Amino acid sequence: MHVAPVGGTAVQDHVALAEIELCGELIIAASAAEDRLSLESIDEVLKVAEERDASGD
Repeated sequence: MHVAPVGGTAVQDHVALAEIELCGELIIAASAAEDRLSLESIDEVLKVAEERDASGD
């Protein structure tokens, strides 16, 4: 059995952490909605338009 060493040697995957945060935001939005989220609502939660604007498309 392999046990991770203690003492701050953990590597953080910032992309994975961002994806987890976005999934959490979607879960919160879905639980607050009375019906299914529309594609536009999902894009709003994921800030798709803001990302598109920032990239210059």
